[in-house]
Amino acid sequence: MFRKKITLIMIPDASGIFKQVKVPVASLYIAGGALLVLLVAGLFFTSQYFNDQVAQKELARLQNENTELASQFEQMRWSLSEVEARYGDLVEKEIVLRSAFDLPEIDIQERQLGVGGPKAVTTALSTTQQTAQQAEVDLDYLLRLSRFELEKYDEVHAALDDLQDRLKHTPSIWPCKGWYSRGYGQKYDPFTGYKRMHWGIDLANPRGTQIVATADGKVIKVGNQGGMGKTVVIDHGYGFKTLYGHLSKSNVKRGQRVKRGEVIALMGSTGYSTGPHLHYEVSRNGKRLNPRKYILNEK
Repeated sequence: MFRKKITLIMIPDASGIFKQVKVPVASLYIAGGALLVLLVAGLFFTSQYFNDQVAQKELARLQNENTELASQFEQMRWSLSEVEARYGDLVEKEIVLRSAFDLPEIDIQERQLGVGGPKAVTTALSTTQQTAQQAEVDLDYLLRLSRFELEKYDEVHAALDDLQDRLKHTPSIWPCKGWYSRGYGQKYDPFTGYKRMHWGIDLANPRGTQIVATADGKVIKVGNQGGMGKTVVIDHGYGFKTLYGHLSKSNVKRGQRVKRGEVIALMGSTGYSTGPHLHYEVSRNGKRLNPRKYILNEK
């Protein structure tokens, strides 16, 4: 088949001479194959050229993004450093609060959550990848530290709330205006002239002088109590109770809640008394104490 020839007849214009050219079939196949190879090669190199152009543009874009991301991650690390410094300030303030209110300190290892600080990043990564990974590690560590510190501040807050409640329910002011006529301890009895234990303090003033609760609490007794005459007893919680004796009138009822400074009665001279005055007692867990140690304001 490839030995056959094809005769090509070339017809010129009217004045020309006919020409015949015999071309082997093999030559035509070779020429067609070469043309096809050239065409494919041309398409390949053209495609490769455009792909290279696109790849270079994409690479340039990715490099720009990489540079921008590296800058952002570096800025994030600076911000995290600032946050860490502020966290340190919060820790110092928390330590001061714990010391001021006699709360237990937190061990340093416990504050570091038992991990000894942030972990190191993998050095096999690129600079940007290392920066990003370090920022992620720092952020995760700070988030865990902040959650831990919030829990500790909640503990301080709860302790301060409890302390505030205790202070509200601890006797701490004078129960009335008046003259300090008799103190706590072994004193001479005005009726017998002999010494005997006086379990409170006496404050003298005209009948009707207002008597106030010395702390928040609940009235547990209103009525006569032997030599104390008309009496009011308040349970303040935390083991504290106060007694107000020799009253002319009570302004509260049993079971009533009262606040520090609230008027609960009027001064009188009922019971075992030589004149208008208030007998005031403070006890804790059943033990009667010197009321002067629980008076913080000036008379």
